[in-house]
Amino acid sequence: MKKMEGKVVLITGGARGIGYGIAKAFAKEGANLVITGRTASTLIEAQENLEADYGIEALFVVADGSDEAAVKNVVEKAIARFGHLDCLINNAQVSKSGTMLVDHSKEDFDLAVYSGLYATFFYMRECFPYLKESKGSVINFASGAGLFGRVGQSSYAAAKEGIRGMSRVAAAEWGEFGINVNVVCPLAMTPGLEKWKEEYPDLYEKTIQGIPLKHFADPEKDIGRVCVFLASDDASYVTGETITLQGGSGLRP
Repeated sequence: MKKMEGKVVLITGGARGIGYGIAKAFAKEGANLVITGRTASTLIEAQENLEADYGIEALFVVADGSDEAAVKNVVEKAIARFGHLDCLINNAQVSKSGTMLVDHSKEDFDLAVYSGLYATFFYMRECFPYLKESKGSVINFASGAGLFGRVGQSSYAAAKEGIRGMSRVAAAEWGEFGINVNVVCPLAMTPGLEKWKEEYPDLYEKTIQGIPLKHFADPEKDIGRVCVFLASDDASYVTGETITLQGGSGLRP
């Protein structure tokens, strides 16, 4: 039997990049999926591919995570379709990466905080009653930008560290209900990174030299499989943890 057979997993930003890699990893293990994003065409393509390739059911809902009402609608549609929810994965995030702190406007900061921290809060709050029923799990995405203070990432790092703090509190508050809450900090190859690699090959090679494993993570195999573990019974005693999937570049005590 597959690890996630009969389970329902909600993935924000699940139609592209890391989110789509995670979706494929869960689909391979038999999970039915709810994927969200802001572009209908991308979601439709992802839904069709996931269902055709893995024989699972996938529901897509167009939503901006910073919109409280939109998040409520996503969760309502998920429950109406599947009747239960076993795992929430907060992956989506928008920010003005590359903009130095002193050049940030309030609007730039709001973009990161609302699309990341607020969206994660909204989804966690709306999903809680159903995760309580299923004794489910939450996997929130943070970043090495916050852990290690990366240049040009101030608003992004602030949002991600806020997510980490909130996740630890949720782990403490929700443990009595059998819900585990963990954080993943990835360093993965995405379409945007592929483009950057082509445009700046020398900088890419320099970056690779700082990664002990000498490559970026594969969204499905390296990130998605860890998420499957965290959502499975194998990780039922793991909660409140931050897992850095950065090929050794995030070495820390």
